[in-house]
Amino acid sequence: MTLLRLGPADAGEMLTVQRAAYVTEARAHDTFDLPPLLETWEQAKEALDDSACFAWGTREAGRLVASVRIVVDGEAGLVGRLVVAPDRQGHGLGSSLLLAAEAAMPAAVTVFRLFTGERSFGPLRMYPKLGYVETRRTPELHYQVVHFEKTRVRPGATVR
Repeated sequence: MTLLRLGPADAGEMLTVQRAAYVTEARAHDTFDLPPLLETWEQAKEALDDSACFAWGTREAGRLVASVRIVVDGEAGLVGRLVVAPDRQGHGLGSSLLLAAEAAMPAAVTVFRLFTGERSFGPLRMYPKLGYVETRRTPELHYQVVHFEKTRVRPGATVR
């Protein structure tokens, strides 16, 4: 997999993949009022133009098939919008992309945080396998949002 840095010019294609990927989440949580489905092209373009936002993606045969955004907030990398095109889900692209994006983040990032809905069974299985630990749950409409955190481990570092 080749990790590509995405920018404002990729906003439309990224938003298309994002919307397609989040339909399953919307159905699972009985609401289509999820921020990734409501985000406009202008908002996506603005996010990709923000110097604190690192957006990464991967392409197959020229087509964007997965993307993720990580916003730097002090020492934290806030992971969001990890998406894989529906026809490419289940092939490890999301895991590979997230790990590659984490590794490419600035050295100042020492912890990664993300969240998902309690009915997002794929992500709920994937995040712990990648080293994320559930930290809390918060109510949202008629379901819970599950928050995760992962301490960044540098290559060659000793974990205690």
